[in-house]
Amino acid sequence: MANPVVDMETPRVAVASCCVVGEGPLWDHRNDTLLWVDIKNPAIWRYHPATDKHSRVEVPERVGFVALTPDPDIVIAGFKSGLVRFNLWGGEIQPLVSPEPDRPNNRINDGHVGPDGHLYFGTMDDDEADPTGAFWRWDGKDLLRFRDGIVVTNGPAFSPDGQTIYTIDTRNRTIHAHTLGEHSPGEARLFKRFDDASGYPDGICVDAEGHIWVCHWGGSRVTRLTPDGTVERIVPMHTAQVTKCAFGGPNLTTLYITSAAIGRDPHIDPMAGQLYTMESGIRGLRSNIFEG
Repeated sequence: MANPVVDMETPRVAVASCCVVGEGPLWDHRNDTLLWVDIKNPAIWRYHPATDKHSRVEVPERVGFVALTPDPDIVIAGFKSGLVRFNLWGGEIQPLVSPEPDRPNNRINDGHVGPDGHLYFGTMDDDEADPTGAFWRWDGKDLLRFRDGIVVTNGPAFSPDGQTIYTIDTRNRTIHAHTLGEHSPGEARLFKRFDDASGYPDGICVDAEGHIWVCHWGGSRVTRLTPDGTVERIVPMHTAQVTKCAFGGPNLTTLYITSAAIGRDPHIDPMAGQLYTMESGIRGLRSNIFEG
């Protein structure tokens, strides 16, 4: 599309969370609650839109994402040291697996449960300097690394049919696609490259039509891409560092968007770090539950 739609509805603040690095929004359809994390002021946030109540649970180390389990009170969390099972009410932690014990400066960043029920996640250099990051799959027993040599990983996300997985190399401003084979994701093929003016592609989600929603760190926007990589629409944001989005609400048409305040002058970017929301008119996909 030569002239993408510029969305006339600018997302509003849902929760004034003031996150240092807000990330990883995740809708739990079982209790109509949004979860997200603050990576660098380590915490897991919860928001119940129907009552407008929210809460923050501190965690002992940097946390990149959370994933649903069969028990709504327990999540899989991507801590810096590895994957853990975390009780949202009691705070109990059960370590599960550490993907890179030989790379102590790495941490887990973004993650997502695929339609196959496995957990897909990325690691990265905590200093954002060296290409020591990789993408992993964990089925509850075995770890599989399927892409490496990346400074900052983001994603993954999946097409509605479960046949394609999208991964982001944020530093190189690229999205790659992999065919999801029976045993492992296939080789990465370039899906989209952004120019310098777009900032850096950060978190990603996919809607029910197979379009890809990309948040732009330093780009003050969310972009919706068609399945062939064409820019279909742009959602302007009131803050620069837009980190990740997810669909929620009773019809999965409400878009929730996290942001980061790190490094921003509050006089220049006073809206940084908040949780945003907007009605998209487009249906998202239900979050998968990790059964491993």
